[in-house]
Amino acid sequence: MTYVVTEACIKCKLMDCIEVCPVDCFYEGENMLVIHPDECIDCGVCEPECPVDAIKPDTETGMEKWLVLNKDFSIKWPNITLKGEPPVDAKEFETVTDKYEKFFSPKPGQGT
Repeated sequence: MTYVVTEACIKCKLMDCIEVCPVDCFYEGENMLVIHPDECIDCGVCEPECPVDAIKPDTETGMEKWLVLNKDFSIKWPNITLKGEPPVDAKEFETVTDKYEKFFSPKPGQGT
């Protein structure tokens, strides 16, 4: 099992999860984070830290798409180890649905 970041993170990217990860397995895209599944040690400390409930175990139903996305982009995007500032409009997107189709960006973030 590993943990994955799902579409709830898109346009929110609050980054509370980064501070608690003991193995620094988060990677930053322009408007979301992903977890490298081969680096995640399945400790689960990141899951309750996410205010928008975007982190899920890959064993939950429907997580296959997110496991692939996390794996693919964690090798393309820079590693992030320090919490940064969330987008200024993050609150506006916390309850928006279907964010992947509408807002996902494959562009990398800044990393730290």
